[in-house]
This record gives sequence, C-alpha cells and structure tokens, in this order.
Amino acid sequence: MLKKVFFSFILTLIALNMNAQEVKKLPQPDMKLQVTLTEALQKRRSDREFNADKNITDQQLSQLLWAACGVNRADRKLLTIPTAVNAQDIQVYVCCKDGVSLYQPYDNTLLKVTDTDVREMLAERQANMKTAPLFLLIVSNQEKFRNGSEIYGAMDAGYSSQNICLMCAALGLKTVPRAMMNKEKVAQALGLNEKQILELNHPIGY
Repeated sequence: MLKKVFFSFILTLIALNMNAQEVKKLPQPDMKLQVTLTEALQKRRSDREFNADKNITDQQLSQLLWAACGVNRADRKLLTIPTAVNAQDIQVYVCCKDGVSLYQPYDNTLLKVTDTDVREMLAERQANMKTAPLFLLIVSNQEKFRNGSEIYGAMDAGYSSQNICLMCAALGLKTVPRAMMNKEKVAQALGLNEKQILELNHPIGY
C-alpha cells in the first residue's frame, strides 16, 4: 500500500514538474512605443515574403500578443479587442519550429500545446509562407457564447487581426492576414474541439 502511495506521489511530482516547464513567462509589453496610430496606419501593408533566418524576439512577441488579445484594463480583466457580449472568445496560438503554444492573456504567459511544427499546414498551398519564423493563429472558442455564434467569432477574429497588422507595422515587422490553412490537420495537431473555430492566421517575420 505504501509503495503504491509513494509511486503515485512521484508520478504527481513528475507531472507537476513537466507542466511547470511547459509554461513560459513573457516580458511585459512596452507601453511607450514611439509610433503614433497614424504612423502605424501609414506603414501597414500585406507582405508575403519572409526571412527564415531572422527570428522574432520575446519582447516583440509580447507586444504582438498583447495587441492581439492582451489585457489593457487589469482591474476588470478587459482586453485590447472588443468581443461580442464580452465573450472573450478569441484564443491566439503561437506556431513556430519548436511547436505551438497558447497565449494566456491574464498572466502574460505561453502554455505549450504541442511540439509539432504546424507552419507547413498553415501555409497550405502558399509554400513561401512557411519560411516565416512564426505564425499567430486566431481561434474563436464558440463555447464562450451561450448559443454559439460563428458570425460573432469571425468579427472578433477580425479585430484581433487588425491589431496584429498595426503592431507589426509599429515594430517594423512583416505580416499578412490569411484564411487559407489546412484546418483539419491543424485542429488535430492542436487537439482542438469542434467548438474551436480556426479563423485566421498571420505569418510574421522580417
């Protein structure tokens, strides 16, 4: 009996340790970027060619994710993007060569989902896209709506996408919003359920 209890305890410690390693804390986003909204709008453009050898820094990633669906009113847990009935249905996944992580906006962390590189699945027929060092994948979790609403989810994804475009322009990065991707394969790789709708993806790089 004692052996079973001890063995169970060891397994629990191992599981807790593994989970701890799967969470990555991001640096705080810089709230004093010296780029005006007008300048970002002037610089915004869609780019489809990326330098595979130049990576995005954790600081830049933190800025991008905060813009995509980060917390801007911490006391009320409200986000940088509007969502229908404040459902906060948008989930943003970071997809790179090391796998995929889910952004946790309330504590500014990344939760590892899989070690699988899904960039080729996201690029689909546009093979040049997979050279981007990372993709931001925008998903609408329909479980956040009382009766589900794919229209609201698509609208909310659009707000997030536009914020990503503008932050890329402010940071001097390239991106393009895309609906093309192998949704079935990506959903399977990420372990998504039928209520999690893959809306848009953004390849991001230099």
